[in-house]
Amino acid sequence: MLDERKKKVLQAIVEEYINTAEPVSSNALTQNHGLECSSATIRNEMSELEKSGFLDKTHTSSGRIPSAKGYRYYVDELLNDNDISLEEIKYISSKLETKVNEIEELTKIAANTISEVTHYTTISIGPKATTQLIEEIKFVLLGSRMMMAVILTDSGLVKETIIKFDEDINEKQVETINYMFNNKLKHQPIETIDRPLEEYLYDEMTYSINVIKPIIEQIKKVLEEDNKIYLEGANKSFDLPEFNSLEVAKNFVNIIDTKELIADMLNSGFAEDINVYIGEENEKKELKDFSVVTFKHRVNGKELGTIGIIGPKRMDYSKVISVMKYINKKLNGNND
Repeated sequence: MLDERKKKVLQAIVEEYINTAEPVSSNALTQNHGLECSSATIRNEMSELEKSGFLDKTHTSSGRIPSAKGYRYYVDELLNDNDISLEEIKYISSKLETKVNEIEELTKIAANTISEVTHYTTISIGPKATTQLIEEIKFVLLGSRMMMAVILTDSGLVKETIIKFDEDINEKQVETINYMFNNKLKHQPIETIDRPLEEYLYDEMTYSINVIKPIIEQIKKVLEEDNKIYLEGANKSFDLPEFNSLEVAKNFVNIIDTKELIADMLNSGFAEDINVYIGEENEKKELKDFSVVTFKHRVNGKELGTIGIIGPKRMDYSKVISVMKYINKKLNGNND
């Protein structure tokens, strides 16, 4: 447990390093942060913090930089989570008031807004289809052996797919298929589409298995597909000094190009919280040089997906978390 003076020194070092990307000296703290103690006292406190693992000393100067442990203590105990200006609040509010027709659009707008305000790379993914309820399935005949299915879920997710058949079907059959599927599936979890449902439909309908089986197979396939992943502001990261390292830059490019890694990154963490992973706290070794901050956003209590920021460990956690908290509040209709 740190005493109050050490807390103030650690907070000042983290915030100075975030702002300058330069190792922090005792003189910088004395000049810029108004600590009410001498440079000698500050140097002593910095030395104690280094011994305790909260700071690292660089080889090029007498200054210190935060360690992963120092960043973690700062995030958990010291940061200001209301670090958002009136101008930023107005900008976020105007962006989120945009009318959208599909949930993917709202997710993309929210991710873009976070990237614009924080100047970091933002990644988002929609909700898992299997966690949602089916609101309606609409089948439309496109040809004698082709039909389109449009699936609408309770969260506003819309999925479309084309189904092809080995035998002819007609409008009368499509009408019956519409009735039967909606009668069985409306307000049911998408996971309902399983073998018992197939057996039910085969029993209830007089059409051949060559008509029913392709419908079920294609609906399951489209709903089990990975959700779209949106990437916003990837170019912003390359303006940061950490990305002057070729290894860090290449690693970052590989990360944002790997869909499975991004999906795992966004789907980790607890549903109710803003989750912060610093360096090696990330489960994937590819993320050891980065920090990741995620939250699952909701509208009226319905989970709409996950938005995450990826950046250097020298991330402006105060700004990032403040913006995420405010956007999450706005998405849930809280205008306080």
